[in-house]
Amino acid sequence: MLESGCKALKEGVLEKRSDGLLQLWKKKRCILTEEGLLLVPPKQPPPPGPAAAEPPAAKAKELHFSNMKTVDCVERKGKYVYFTVVMAEGKEIDFRGPQEQGWNAEITLQLVQYKNRQAMLAVRSTRQKQQHLGQQHPGHRLRSASNSA
Repeated sequence: MLESGCKALKEGVLEKRSDGLLQLWKKKRCILTEEGLLLVPPKQPPPPGPAAAEPPAAKAKELHFSNMKTVDCVERKGKYVYFTVVMAEGKEIDFRGPQEQGWNAEITLQLVQYKNRQAMLAVRSTRQKQQHLGQQHPGHRLRSASNSA
């Protein structure tokens, strides 16, 4: 996501509930862009030696808006806001974060904007195809225009 030139709109730490049996909350560094949410393990102290660098990119998990359905189940308990990201295939990913940071609202807003951009692109594409077909058959277009007059 970030490699494709998308700028980070919001960055911070959220807790994600693990899929395991115990369902522990694990801190993730989250980066919100126009394309989705990138989850990175929180920065750990680098190991000594020449291999000291960022955690491997394979550890990062991308939740792309094209695969996201909704942001659901907002609940406020204590200092946390709990919310669920529902993916297109039905998988649900639970998050919690500090109420004042408004992550659920930001993710929802960016998801809606992404879906709107995709819808606009689809409409433009359909119109371009119709115009292209109209140029291939100009007589058909003239007849339908004169019939409506």
